[in-house]
Parts: sequence; structure tokens; C-alpha cells
Amino acid sequence: MPVTVVAGAQFGSEGKGKVALFLAQHQQATIVIRVGGSNSGHTAYGSDGRRHVFRHLPTAALLQDTLCVLGPGSYIDAEALRQDVERIDLPRDRLVIDPRAMVITDEHKSKERSSALRARIGSTASGTGAAVMDRVSRSNAVHWASDDSYIARFVRPTRPLIRAALDRGERVLIEGTQGFGLSNLLSSHYPYVTSRNTTAAAFVAEAGLSPVEVDCIVLVARAFPIRVSGNSGPLPFETDWRTIGINCGRAHLSELSSVTKCVRRVARFDPAIVKEAIDANGATHLVLNHVDYFDQTAAATTLPPSWEVTVASFEASIGRTFDWVGTSPTKLVPRSDFDTRTSIDANNTRRHDRSLLQTTSLTGV
Repeated sequence: MPVTVVAGAQFGSEGKGKVALFLAQHQQATIVIRVGGSNSGHTAYGSDGRRHVFRHLPTAALLQDTLCVLGPGSYIDAEALRQDVERIDLPRDRLVIDPRAMVITDEHKSKERSSALRARIGSTASGTGAAVMDRVSRSNAVHWASDDSYIARFVRPTRPLIRAALDRGERVLIEGTQGFGLSNLLSSHYPYVTSRNTTAAAFVAEAGLSPVEVDCIVLVARAFPIRVSGNSGPLPFETDWRTIGINCGRAHLSELSSVTKCVRRVARFDPAIVKEAIDANGATHLVLNHVDYFDQTAAATTLPPSWEVTVASFEASIGRTFDWVGTSPTKLVPRSDFDTRTSIDANNTRRHDRSLLQTTSLTGV
């Protein structure tokens, strides 16, 4: 049952891209699947230190030995995909798109813009939701992956490829999008949600796999949860970037959304939504990112004692221990090593595979 799923515990932008890249390396995944649409961007850093934001490709596209898959539950913007592929010069034979994946058309984008979704609920207006609506309504206007001349070059059935890898005992990783608080089925904040269910179970279905294949569900949270800008819904314990910046010693701290490029809303850690997400996703492992916002004046490799105290307080509030802690955009620290002040670079870690995975009891290696 060698399938790993990466999911978000809050409202997206928890650092799932970094974690997915890290796990793909350490679990030596041969196939990495990205699900969802173009309404979310996943960020990761290559071995050369360059920052990449992908709208469709899984972040493990930055590796040299993984096959990238967009499954049947994908909603694809051809231009966004082209930009992803050309940005890293991804070889054609390293990307496979299922013929049941759906194309986001200009009409879908126009429909969302004219519906005022951006102003009403903070939608990215990427056209993903409109495409989902066409699919659910069984519209005759649906465009499948093979109908687009650019996307068609990558199209072939994905399930036989994935099944063959699983039968060989190879690791498959599913990189989920957005976060539990945006689920249109389970979030208590409807209608301030996305157009899909954003849990591990839904991601497995969108990839075209069975839940019995899954043995590892990694839930990613951030120390300071965010929502997109505007009227995007409730955000408990909301604060502002200026306050966080003053507290962590960084005067101009802020974040822009990957898709809309607008300043994100930000809040302090809320255990309630993380506890819900743990329960709904059946998380086997937990990651906490952005702890460097506790104290930006300290080096990410120093791990001041105050960080340990704060992380421990978060753990007490959710009743679970984090397996890894993200101390910078590129670094993850095994929780068991947190006290020993060691850090691991998420972009250069393959040589540490065995010791790290044994330390964190990560299965399926």
C-alpha cells in the first residue's frame, strides 16, 4: 500500500509544496500526482536555490527521477501548464495527463469574473470552479485534455502506469491542494470555500486511486495561518503582518498569494481547525511550517529555546506531536531532533534518507 498523501490543515498555503518535494526525495517516490486546478500555487526551491511556483506541476518535477501525473480529477489551464513546463524545461516523457482531466477554458474564466466571485468570497477567479460546475452538470461543452493541442501531447491513461508502479512496490505520492478549511463539504465556513473537497480522501479519488492503497497521510499546518485577501471568510485570531513583523524582528514581513499576487490575511495559530483537519484526514504524520516567523532575527539553524516552547504549546493544544518543523522556506527539522538544534536542508537530503526516516518512523521506505 505504498501511497503517500499530502494535505493542508488550514486555509491553504501551508507549505505543502515544500513538504511534497521533501517526501518525494526521502520516500524515493517514482510517481508524484498533483490534483485540483490552477487556483492554487505550490512553491518549492530547486537544488540551485531558485524559487519555483507551480500552478499544475507537482513540486517533485524539480527532481530528475520522478514521473509527474495530472490525474482524472484535474482541471487544467493550458497556458498555466505551459508556463510550468517551460520554466523548468520538463521533458515531455516526464509528464502524463489522464484523458479524463478537464480543460479550463476562457469561457470558464470569464464566467467567474462576471459572477463577482472575487469580491463576494475572495475567489481567485481562475475558472476552476466554473469548470467543476460544467463537469457536474454533464455539460456538452466540456473540453477534455485531448481537446487542447498543447495538453494533448502529454495525454495517456494514468491508472495503468500507477498500478504497475504500485505492483512493483514503488512509492506514489499525491500532492493535494489548498486546505481543510476550504473544503466545500466539510468546512464550517461555507460559502467561503473552494469548489472541491480538499481532504486526503478526495485527493485520492481525484488521482483515480483507491483509499486502501494509502499508508501515509501527511497533514501540513503553518504557525500563522492565512486566507487570501478580501472578503474571503472567517479567520479566527486574525492579526496583521506589521504586528507579526514587529514581534519577529522583521519590519517589512508580508506574503502575497501565489495566484492573485495580493497581500494575504494572516492570523495566530488556531488549534480548533487543525484538530478538525487531523480527524477528517486521518493524519499519520504532521508538519508545522513557518516557525521562523516566531523570531526572524535568529538563524534557522539555531532554533532558539523559545521556538521549542511555542511549538510544544501548539502540540498541547491539538493533542498531537509534529513530526517535522519547517524553519525556513527550504528547511525541515525532524521533531525529535528539534532539541538538539540540528536542521536539514529539504533540497539536499537524499544522503540522509535512512537516518531521518528511522528517526521519524516514516513507513513505506
